[in-house]
Amino acid sequence: MTEQWPPSSIRLSANKRILFLTKDLELIRKQLHEGLDLRMDDLSIDDLLDDINTDVMTPAWVCFRHRPQDIATDAYAGLLDEKGKRVIDTRELLDGNFEAIVSGYRKGTGSSRETAAQCERFSGIRYVFAASFAPIHERNNINLGQLMGDHSMLSRLQNSETIGLNEFTGKYDAVTKVILESGGLFPFSNKVAADEISLPANETGRRGMTMAEKMVAAKMLNPGAEGAFVKPNDPVLARVDGGYSHEFTTAQVHEFLRAEYGDDYQVQNPEKLAVFEDHLLYADSVKRFAPFVSQIQTLRDLQNEFQRHTGVRDYQAKDGVSPGICHQIAREEFIEPGDFIQATDSHTCMGGASNALTYGVGSTEYAALIHSGFTFVKVPETIRFDLIGEMSDSVTAKDVMLYILDTFAKREDTLNRSMEFGGAGMASMPVDERATLCNMATECTARTGICEGDEKLVEWLMRMRPELSADAIRANFVMPDADAEYSGGRHTIDLSLIKPMVATPGDPTYGADISGLTETKIDIAYGGSCTAGKVDDFAYYAQVCQEAADAGISVADGVEFYIQYGSYNVQAYVEKMGWDKVFAAVGVKLIPPGCGACIGCGDGVSEASEQVTVSAINRNFAGRSGPGQLYLGSPLTVAASAFVGNIVSYKQGMFALVTK
Repeated sequence: MTEQWPPSSIRLSANKRILFLTKDLELIRKQLHEGLDLRMDDLSIDDLLDDINTDVMTPAWVCFRHRPQDIATDAYAGLLDEKGKRVIDTRELLDGNFEAIVSGYRKGTGSSRETAAQCERFSGIRYVFAASFAPIHERNNINLGQLMGDHSMLSRLQNSETIGLNEFTGKYDAVTKVILESGGLFPFSNKVAADEISLPANETGRRGMTMAEKMVAAKMLNPGAEGAFVKPNDPVLARVDGGYSHEFTTAQVHEFLRAEYGDDYQVQNPEKLAVFEDHLLYADSVKRFAPFVSQIQTLRDLQNEFQRHTGVRDYQAKDGVSPGICHQIAREEFIEPGDFIQATDSHTCMGGASNALTYGVGSTEYAALIHSGFTFVKVPETIRFDLIGEMSDSVTAKDVMLYILDTFAKREDTLNRSMEFGGAGMASMPVDERATLCNMATECTARTGICEGDEKLVEWLMRMRPELSADAIRANFVMPDADAEYSGGRHTIDLSLIKPMVATPGDPTYGADISGLTETKIDIAYGGSCTAGKVDDFAYYAQVCQEAADAGISVADGVEFYIQYGSYNVQAYVEKMGWDKVFAAVGVKLIPPGCGACIGCGDGVSEASEQVTVSAINRNFAGRSGPGQLYLGSPLTVAASAFVGNIVSYKQGMFALVTK
């Protein structure tokens, strides 16, 4: 992983090719099968695929492999035509002699999985051209030493021009520039450790800061003369308090660390690091994953080996039962206000509900930071949301996020920014609902989401961890300065005006009013995942199910209604409240803790393209939770729809009206 790269000047190789990912999928096939060579000068940005998500680049089954060389053999396995046939078959990118790949806007949206960048890198791609990149995917490319450029640079290169390396790296901050010019993150980290690179003190002086800025400044290793102050885009090294990985990613982390630092490598602060078995727990029982059972077991075995070697917290399954989803347990058991937490999953930002700075990174970055105890941070810009009013009885935080996605994320106002939530309206919102806001910041292609701390958070943390004191929790709260500057602006959201929403199949930003979808029949209703498997989510499910039970109504004929626990703590609470009996009485199928249908592993996944699902998970990219059509909705919407059989919004007393 430390080969001599990159060259000081860039020119296209005469014996190599460029793959253009065009909206006309047949043109991709002609490039692969007939030797068609395209030129950027003959195309427009509108001809190129936008929003290529990481599930398309490396679907879940490809990620069962932990060696990047093996992942590359099925690069873009999720790019399918309208008949469901792969556009790029096994080994076609690897054997195509391509050194560059080209697409449109927002390359690499969705999951933080580094495998998406690896599938190109280990297929021989070294230059990636796009109109824009999703932030985490861009970071993963940087960590692998991939050079990213725009379409005008490609045109120049295709016209036989030589471009200096600085044109690829000069657009970045000083540290990212050095990372790229070192050939990637591991070579850079090794140079830092060998004192070959020294960072100057950060030059930002005293200023008002946002919550994210304050949290980075507090961990900064290179403060300036005036103290720990940062501004957006400052490049700093920062101490990391903790993190975690799961069985989809730990094997790579373990392998990378052994390759770079030897079999006796060590990690920093293992008591606040963890491994989880939550994503693939039920994969063995999924028919389409049967060919990959041995690979999945290898991932489990290597994670177990990593845990024994490092002594990090162990949340692996016992007797086939997982303690729960990593993001939920992390906030329940070890994330505290003011913490800086990084983990190998894009929904790590859920921890922001605890007034902490948390976000997802790739396996390379995670391996480097747990070994060194610090990481590189480019201070994010911030967009502020001031919440006022209270949500109606039919609305949850999921609806608030679907509104934000349909409004702000759609026009990229949230892109790579920290989404800061506060205001008087937050006092009416339970901590679990705040976690939904922060969790789905990644669907907004934001860096993270952070909520202000208050007495509700104090009470919640003390319930979760009685050993904490209220005074200690309050002392760690990080609040924005009154004169903080918000690059994304300050936006007021009146919670009382939010209506129940769904996102229509294909993308979480495709917001729609439920009133126009009431004739849409469903086959599956699924409540669960990190964003909808919390205690307050179960309170919503129980509310609807109890009303149905009181009205003598069960789950609609032809509909399967699944609800999955987010953690063993959630399950214990549900059973204490007796909600599990309510669910059973009306025909709900309860599932033990885990990611389940959200990652395409377990009950609740569609099995045919004509099936329709309404789901409380956080993203609905094609194929992520089966081949069917998936609508995103709130826990209330999912539960209400399960009893009606069509997509409907919840209204208090709705079943009493049906039975009259």
